[in-house]
Amino acid sequence: MQAMVLEDGRLTAALRPVPSPGAGQVRLRVCACGVCRTDLHLLDGDLAVKGAIVPGHQIVGTIDALGEGVTRFAPGQRVGVTWLGWACGRCVYCQDGFENLCQAARFTGWTRDGGYAQMALAEAAFCLPIPDAFSDLEAAPLLCAGVIGFRAWRMAGQGRRVRRLGLYGFGAAAHLLAQLAIFEGQAVYAFTRPGDAAAQDLARSLGCVWAGSSLDAPDQPLDAAIIFAADGALAPAALRAVDKGRSVVCAGIHMSAIPTFDYADLWQERRLMSVANLTRADGADYLPRAAAAGVRPHLTAYPLRDAARALADLRAGAFAGAAVLDVAGAS
Repeated sequence: MQAMVLEDGRLTAALRPVPSPGAGQVRLRVCACGVCRTDLHLLDGDLAVKGAIVPGHQIVGTIDALGEGVTRFAPGQRVGVTWLGWACGRCVYCQDGFENLCQAARFTGWTRDGGYAQMALAEAAFCLPIPDAFSDLEAAPLLCAGVIGFRAWRMAGQGRRVRRLGLYGFGAAAHLLAQLAIFEGQAVYAFTRPGDAAAQDLARSLGCVWAGSSLDAPDQPLDAAIIFAADGALAPAALRAVDKGRSVVCAGIHMSAIPTFDYADLWQERRLMSVANLTRADGADYLPRAAAAGVRPHLTAYPLRDAARALADLRAGAFAGAAVLDVAGAS
């Protein structure tokens, strides 16, 4: 099978044997795989990679073969695979409902091969059914950008009404979350890199009430803010933008250092927290809600062989919205 393999900081095309599913696993014929900023962190060494790995953790595919003991799915069924590829189910985190913090967790496209390939293996227990409302390409970004944004959104509210929501970094995750938040009646403020007219235009087209530079302050205090950009300097700015008693959530897996800031920025019970990964429950809750809300990603598609170009374009900010590898179309 054709695959894109990351090794020693380089992503190259390779031919690999078709894998056989083990007990509890399914083999997928990959239809599409989202391109995520986390893949750039792997490429840059921000997340250490041991040996060679097939990246990609937003996989949409049809089941091609079943491993021993799999009864939940059938061949030909379409499913999605997320970043959390496996969790032990036994540690204190798993037992308390935080499998995203599992001590022994394995991650798709980082510690196990992912979806930058024509075929992929996945644990059947960690696969998600895909609503019929989404095409293969549309579903792929929902499996990380969508679900992570959803988890961050729920944490940011923490049971309190959010009327004004700030999103810092308006890429794949933010443009998906904005649609759900607007559907839920929230006014969304989109903060982008200075001069990023494409992202600001996309935000306004989706219904955001304001779109502008992350250097600017909103016209009134926000009820919550979520930082999707990997720039730690945004944390103090977001804290200053939210009202007292409100939260700022850092939603990336990697972020540059947060600079020193005045205690006054945090005082009055403001909170700064992070989101780590996602759970299966997050995905099972989010996907039907996204379908009901009419969430649709703004897509730029690439063939599998152009995965390196997709990552380069992501780094350069060459597109607004999300990038997806059209694996079935390129095979």
